[in-house]
Amino acid sequence: MTHELGIRRSHALRAAVGQELVSPGRPVVGLLDIEGVTRSVAALKAAFATPGVAVTHTFAVKAASLVPVLALLGEYGLGAEVASPGELALALAAGIPADRIVLDSPAKTTAELREALALGIAVNADNPQELARIDALRAERPSSAAPVGLRVNPQVGAGSIGAMSTATATSKFGVALRDPGAEEWVLRAYRERPWMDRLHTHTGSQGVPTKLMAAGVRAAYELAERVNAAAGRRQITVLDIGGGLPVNFDSDETSPSFAEYADLLRAEVPGLFDGRYGLVTEFGRSLLAKNGTVLARVEYAKSAGGRPIAVTHAGAQVATRTVFVPDAWPLRVLALDAEGREKDGEPVVQDVAGPCCFAGDLVARARPLPLLAPGDHVALLDTGAYYFSTHFAYNSLPRPAVHGYTVGPGGEVAFSPVRAAQTQAELLAESGAGLPPLTAPPLPAPPQGQGRGQEADRHSGQEFDHDRR
Repeated sequence: MTHELGIRRSHALRAAVGQELVSPGRPVVGLLDIEGVTRSVAALKAAFATPGVAVTHTFAVKAASLVPVLALLGEYGLGAEVASPGELALALAAGIPADRIVLDSPAKTTAELREALALGIAVNADNPQELARIDALRAERPSSAAPVGLRVNPQVGAGSIGAMSTATATSKFGVALRDPGAEEWVLRAYRERPWMDRLHTHTGSQGVPTKLMAAGVRAAYELAERVNAAAGRRQITVLDIGGGLPVNFDSDETSPSFAEYADLLRAEVPGLFDGRYGLVTEFGRSLLAKNGTVLARVEYAKSAGGRPIAVTHAGAQVATRTVFVPDAWPLRVLALDAEGREKDGEPVVQDVAGPCCFAGDLVARARPLPLLAPGDHVALLDTGAYYFSTHFAYNSLPRPAVHGYTVGPGGEVAFSPVRAAQTQAELLAESGAGLPPLTAPPLPAPPQGQGRGQEADRHSGQEFDHDRR
């Protein structure tokens, strides 16, 4: 399967150059392997399929906030996990039905909550204050059928990337279960709200080992059991176990796989699959990362301090995390020739730089690659999640186009537009062009005496020069 992924990608890279999806005038583009996405979704569904267990797989919209991608996933039966009004609007525009949408933002406004409850969207409350808001809104709309749950932080620890770990002792997300009095409050919150029937947890994503993820799920499951025992009935009927399966950025291999993670959960939390609970998942990066590639032209090839540097059009604006935190987010880079074919030749240690105007804009440092030359291309692999849709508008660089692709049995490639490249007119409009100019008050007059001081300085200089002569 990994071999087929590489073959499809090779065909797509050559075709993208040949069809001028990337060119001197359009020097960077995102490419998404549609068949790869299909296989990833199939693998996810197969991994969690269990007789008698209702499973709803939602996609974390932040990983690819692109309506055609969300619509494709929706056709396969996936829902959407959203964390902002914008993400909710994207999910609805993609045709995702409300009963397959989950709202998880840690900073939901009253207006957002009101909309979600009106539409029947599942809401995971983050904290006691938010739950009090939901109480008030439900009093306004007692007929709301929107499922409501509580997000808890099991505080099981961090992975190797702190920023991606959401179950630490001081994480900003959810109710911290090990804090004094927290579990008692949770039990009371459910007892006072017999309509609250979900429980949610998410341990983190990249850098978080699956054992730690399973520990977080087990803590939530055990809490649900205690809530139900205290209620004397099955009050919690759905467990939302989040997403966050880490991605291997070292090769085309999908590791860990969805099957490996689901099997670990079956071993560590067997009651999760006995049919008493419905399940919700919220995977994002692990569904799309392997299926995407950023392709960019090499504009110049130079050297500094004896090290070659390939200056390309793919830098911090598309690979933001890789540029700023390279040790945590390394990317594989393919060196391609002017036709988009992988280059051969002896590897030469070189830097691959982006177009942004700061010294650290490097997507690869001291990387052994066939020597790149002007007119060549680079391909940044495993970039199907986040790299297409979390553009960093440094230097007012426009967002690149994104195209999906399929590869026929003879290697023929068909591209479908996912997002058009941002035009200069759109960039200007986004930056306030056309709005009335700001009122410009007169500049303040210089302080009194400033002119005389400057004159004295000039005389002083003349005297100094006279003395030297």
